[in-house]
Amino acid sequence: MSDYSINKLEDWNEKIEKLVIAAGLDCYEQHFEICSYEDMLCYEAYLGIPSHYPHWSFGKAYDRQKSLYQYNVVGLPYELVINSDPCIAYLMKDNTLLTQILTMAHVYGHNDFFKNNRLFKRDTRANIEVDMFKTHANRIREYIQDPSIGPDKVERILNAAHGLKFQVSRNGEGKQPDKVQRNLEANQPVPERLQGDLLAYLAERGNLTEWERDLINIVRRESIYFIPQIETKIMNEGWASYWHYQLMNQLDLPQGLHLEFLKLHNLVICPHKGRINPYFVGFKIFEYLDKQPGGREKIMSIRAEDRDQSFIRRHLNQQLCEELQLFSYGIQDDNIVVTEVSNEDGWRAVRDNLANSVGLGSIPVIQPSSVENGTLILEHIYDSRELELKHAQETIKYVVDLWGGKVDLRTKIDNDIRIISCSEAKIVTVHS
Repeated sequence: MSDYSINKLEDWNEKIEKLVIAAGLDCYEQHFEICSYEDMLCYEAYLGIPSHYPHWSFGKAYDRQKSLYQYNVVGLPYELVINSDPCIAYLMKDNTLLTQILTMAHVYGHNDFFKNNRLFKRDTRANIEVDMFKTHANRIREYIQDPSIGPDKVERILNAAHGLKFQVSRNGEGKQPDKVQRNLEANQPVPERLQGDLLAYLAERGNLTEWERDLINIVRRESIYFIPQIETKIMNEGWASYWHYQLMNQLDLPQGLHLEFLKLHNLVICPHKGRINPYFVGFKIFEYLDKQPGGREKIMSIRAEDRDQSFIRRHLNQQLCEELQLFSYGIQDDNIVVTEVSNEDGWRAVRDNLANSVGLGSIPVIQPSSVENGTLILEHIYDSRELELKHAQETIKYVVDLWGGKVDLRTKIDNDIRIISCSEAKIVTVHS
């Protein structure tokens, strides 16, 4: 049974809000909702959007997360926050009173970050996003129920679009794809506005019906909504953790709750063996920067301007690398070995390796290059990291589904140019 009442939570929220305003945080109106663990599982599987459109991948995510939770492999998040105006946060009803208080303070950090970071300002429209997801879900359900289309055809396009969902512009939404009749016989250069946005190119130039274009544009638009969250995971969680720590220390908690707070805070930011805890890394960097001269003004500016990659490159120094016990590793002779440590000689390489792997850094960039006699030519923007060949051979089939013809992907394998070709019949070959 919960050790709190709704009235008690409202009282603590009012105290937190006053501290948030006094600290100079700039938030959307904040709404909290209490939910069960079953609801939280569902919200998490649907990427935090309860009104998301139906697709088997969300059900698969739900079953996986439920199994992991039931076997105590993972826990559930204490909260789930939606980037919207008003900002909506779901709190687990089984949380203790202290957990709810800390979580609410944490949420205000996210809220401020959503409202002020330039990526969210550029790529999302917080006042209409919830309605956007509902509208998308309604349109997709209408296509599923349309006797001339049906669930199988919808699933085929959604599967392909999901497989390419992060091959979109990384510099904002850009212009909506036009309705263009392609000429497959002519060699066609790719318009500059579409060169970094494979999904937009396929929606505009692929051999598609109008409802198929609409599905691709829905997936593309929703991917662009989520990209700022992916690109700022360390900053966003670090900022929220930093502010929950500051706010909780100003709340004049009873001694018993204060001790519980310290335990829970240390649990949230504790380092994870063998992998990065974004709460820990982000918190430590913001904490360090705030202690420097002019620190408070500086971190306010950083949270508005940076993404994880620039945040790490600009502000992760040797002292922090050593404190965070960061290192780089690689594969040598089928063994995992440490390649760099955070000493005077190696910390910059450790920093750069981390910066290259955060956000979308681990996802290869594939760009449309041209059309040659009906064949779509794609270019892998090589950055010394090769494609996972088996994955590429399967993913190129999704491009064929949306293009409606043969597709060639140019890449590098063992420093030699290779072409991964996929015919309209889904036969894949690799050749020079």
